[in-house]
Amino acid sequence: MAQGTRPRRAFIGSFTAAGGPGIVTAAVHPDDGALTATGTTDGLPDPSWLALAPDGGTLYAVSETTGGTVAAYRATAGALVPAGPPVSVDGSGPTHLSLFHGHVLTANYGSGSVTAVPVRPDGTLARRASGVLRHTGSGPRAPRQQGPHAHQVQPDPSGRWAVSVDLGTDSVRVCALTDGVLTVHRETALRPGSGPRHLAFHPDGTHAYVLNELAPTLTVCRWDAGEGALRPLTEVPVLPGAPSGDAYPSGIVVSPDGRFLWTATRGADVLTVFAVEGATVRPAGTVSCGGRWPRALAEAGGFLYAANERSGDVTWFAVDGRTGRPRRAGALRVPAASCVVFA
Repeated sequence: MAQGTRPRRAFIGSFTAAGGPGIVTAAVHPDDGALTATGTTDGLPDPSWLALAPDGGTLYAVSETTGGTVAAYRATAGALVPAGPPVSVDGSGPTHLSLFHGHVLTANYGSGSVTAVPVRPDGTLARRASGVLRHTGSGPRAPRQQGPHAHQVQPDPSGRWAVSVDLGTDSVRVCALTDGVLTVHRETALRPGSGPRHLAFHPDGTHAYVLNELAPTLTVCRWDAGEGALRPLTEVPVLPGAPSGDAYPSGIVVSPDGRFLWTATRGADVLTVFAVEGATVRPAGTVSCGGRWPRALAEAGGFLYAANERSGDVTWFAVDGRTGRPRRAGALRVPAASCVVFA
C-alpha cells in the first residue's frame, strides 16, 4: 500500500482452535481508522497469517496446523470466496507467508523450513509446492532452539531476495528463487540465544531491524541489496529495565516515512516506540497494547493496529506525527486474533 493511501478493507486472521472465527473481513473508516466487521470465513483451520496480492483481489492464508496448508481466496467487495482447495506446504506449523516472484512463500515453524507454492496467472495456487528449503542448525536455548524454526519469510525492498528469519538457529537466510526452488545465498548469524522472530526493512532499503523473541532485543542491521548481505550493527533492548522472565516480543513495524519503529511484546502487553535515523534506533517510550498478548502489528493510513490474541481484539491507535507515540482510539472484538492486513 502506497504511503498516504487510506485503506478501505481489512482482513483479520485468528486461531480457530482457540475459539477464533476464522478470517474476519472489516471495513476501515477513512477518517479515524476504525474497523467494523462485515463478514467471516471459517473454512480454514487456524488462518494465523494473511497476505494480499498486489492488486488486492486475492487473499492468501496459512493454516497453522501440523499438516500445514496455504489457501487462496477471492477478495470480492462483499465476501471472501475460496479460490481452489488448500495446498500442502509439505511442512508443519506455517506461521507466515508472503508473495515473491510468482510464488507464495511460507515459513514453517514446526518443520523449520520455507516452502514455495506457484501462483497461477489468475491468482489461484498450483496443486503442489514447487520446492521446500529445509533449514538446519540449532541454538543454545533449549527446548526452544533444539532445531530450526522458520518464523517469517518476506522479499527485500529490491525484490531480488527472499529473507527468512529462523528463531531456532539464531540466523537470517538470504535466498534466491530459481525455477520455483529456493536456495540459500547467504546466512547471517545473530547473537546466540537471541531467537530472531520477525524482520522489518527501512523504507530507504539500506537497513533492517530484527526483533528477537528470546532476548528480548532489536538487532539493527545494514542491508546491501546488491550483495544480498545482512550485517548486524548493534542490539538494543525493547523493554526498559531487565525483564524477570521471558517477555515474548512478537510484531515489528517501521513507519512509511522511516522515522519511527514500533514493536509489540506479549509478556508485558506493551508497544514500544523507537525513533529511527538509519542505523541509530532510540527507544522513545512504551504504551499499553490495549489488550492482552499482542501477536502482530500493522500500520495503515497513519494508524497502528495490534492483534491482541488473548484478549480477543484488534486495537487501533492514532499516531502522534511528532513523537510516534500511539494513542488508543478503539477496538474490534475478534477472538484469538493473530494478524491484520489491509487493502
